[in-house]
Amino acid sequence: MKIYVVDNGGQWTHKEWKVLKKLGVDSEIVDNDINFEEIKDSDGWVLSGGAPSITNEIPKLGRISEILDKTSVPVFGICIGAQFMALHFKGEVRASPIPEFGKTKVNFFNQGGIFKEIPSEIVVWENHNDEILSISDDFKICSNSKNCKVQAFYSDKKSMFGVQFHPEVENTQYGTEMFKSFIEYCRR
Repeated sequence: MKIYVVDNGGQWTHKEWKVLKKLGVDSEIVDNDINFEEIKDSDGWVLSGGAPSITNEIPKLGRISEILDKTSVPVFGICIGAQFMALHFKGEVRASPIPEFGKTKVNFFNQGGIFKEIPSEIVVWENHNDEILSISDDFKICSNSKNCKVQAFYSDKKSMFGVQFHPEVENTQYGTEMFKSFIEYCRR
């Protein structure tokens, strides 16, 4: 099994890769401007977090659209990776009036996809200035926080999952479980 981590300039991209390696997955970090044909052997994709602002620095996110349009394997978007997925699939993202940093309580509801086993309230690690306001009807919003309407979403039909927070860091409860569930989707 091979899962690529698409690097969007995030400070924790290597941690996403490390979690996958620790869970026994053959994984590699690739630049977000890589040609899809060079890495189409993937069994799954993790779209990393990153420093760019989704509201005014989209060109820094390379060729992620190509991956989303051409892939037939599961995709897990984290932070800006999730924001890009939301925009790509006709959602809305904006600069957050209240950016979230550090520990935050999030609530889960409509659990499905990789979030089936997640309790209704967990503490996660946040680091974002932008937020997802809406996503297309192909996806289900399944988590929110006091200041952010969309903390997580999924589409079983598309095998795509997104989180606003950082499941790869130790401060996020059940983060490893989300990665394990994602790996199971990739094995199907």
